[in-house]
Amino acid sequence: MIHETAIVHPHAKLADDVEVGAYSIIGEHVEIGAGTVIGPHVVIGGRTRIGQHNRIFQFCSLGEIPQDKKYANEPTRLEIGDHNTIREFCTFNLGTAQDAGATRVGNHNWIMAYVHLAHDCQVGNHTIFANNAQLAGHVHVGDYAILGGFTVVHQFVKIGAHIITGMGTILLQDLPPYVLASGNPSAPHGINAEGLKRRGFSSAGIMAIKRAYKALYKSGLSLDEAKAAIQVQLAEHAELQMLVDFLAVSDRGIIR
Repeated sequence: MIHETAIVHPHAKLADDVEVGAYSIIGEHVEIGAGTVIGPHVVIGGRTRIGQHNRIFQFCSLGEIPQDKKYANEPTRLEIGDHNTIREFCTFNLGTAQDAGATRVGNHNWIMAYVHLAHDCQVGNHTIFANNAQLAGHVHVGDYAILGGFTVVHQFVKIGAHIITGMGTILLQDLPPYVLASGNPSAPHGINAEGLKRRGFSSAGIMAIKRAYKALYKSGLSLDEAKAAIQVQLAEHAELQMLVDFLAVSDRGIIR
C-alpha cells in the first residue's frame, strides 16, 4: 500500500492498510490510522497524528513548524481526527508552546484546496472550508461552520457553530453561532435558517434564534443589553445556550 518512491521513516506508525502515494514523505513522529489514503507528493512531518479513514490529496504539507518567530522547536503537535477530506495544496502547521501546544482538526470535515490552518487553530466537526480559506494563528471554528472561498480570519478570532461566510469575507472579530456574514470588513446578514432546518432544529428553535439575532443586530440595544435579552429567552429555548456561552467568552468582540 506504500508506493516504492515514497519515503516513510522507519519509526513512523502507520496502520497496515494505510495507502501512501508516489513521492510522498512521512516523518519520524507521524501516526496514521486505518483506512487513511495519502496521495502523491504529500509531506507529513512533525508530531502529527492522523486518525482513520481520511483522504489527503496531492501536494499537501501537514505538520510543518509554525510560521511564528517565537517557535523554538518545542515538541508541539498537529492532530487530525477521522473521516476528513483534505484537498490539494493545504497547509496545516504545528501548534506552539504559547497556546495549547497543538493544532487540531476534528472529524468529518470537508477542506478544499489551498486552505491554510496556522498554528494552534482548533477546528470542530462537520465543517466545510471552501478553496483558499485562510486561518491565522489561534483561531477556533465551531461545528458545522461553512467558510466561503477566500475567507480570511484574523488571529485569535472565534467562529461559532452553524455559521456561513460569503466569498471573500474578512473576519477581524468573533462571529457568533448561527450567523451569516460577508464583506470586508464582515457584516451580519441574518441567520443560517436553511442549514438549521437540515440539521433538525425545530421551527420554534429557529424562531428563537431569529429573535436573538434581532436583539443583537436590529434592536438598537447595546451588546450588554442584547445579552440580557437573550438570557431571558434561554429558559424556554435551549438552542440559545450555545449563543450565550459564545458571547460570554468572546475576547475580540463580535462583528456588529
